[in-house]
Amino acid sequence: MSNSRFEEGLEIRRDVLGANYVDKSIENANEFNRPMQELVTEYCWGEVWSREGLPKKTRSMINLAMLTALNRPHEIKLHLRGALNNGVTKEEIQEVLLQSAIYCGVPAAIDSFKLAKEVFEEEE
Repeated sequence: MSNSRFEEGLEIRRDVLGANYVDKSIENANEFNRPMQELVTEYCWGEVWSREGLPKKTRSMINLAMLTALNRPHEIKLHLRGALNNGVTKEEIQEVLLQSAIYCGVPAAIDSFKLAKEVFEEEE
């Protein structure tokens, strides 16, 4: 696939999530899941993350809150790393997860705190 939105999305996706992870996801795509990789790269990253209305740091914090609400552990870990790449501090992540506990539920936030602890330990 080659269009400007996809290419822009690919660049942003690599910056946030890491080139190794993104390139591996795209390289491992097959006929079945390739359309999903293209959709996510073009629309999620190329259309939305490229907008100027919010900085990447803010988008990362919003994602952490939403993913906590949805209880999506794989995506939470991925976006915790992305948040750190976007300059979100451990203290800010802590505040996002505490806020999420109130509005999304304590059990979901507890799981996200556990995942954050794992990511922080892996990153150190």
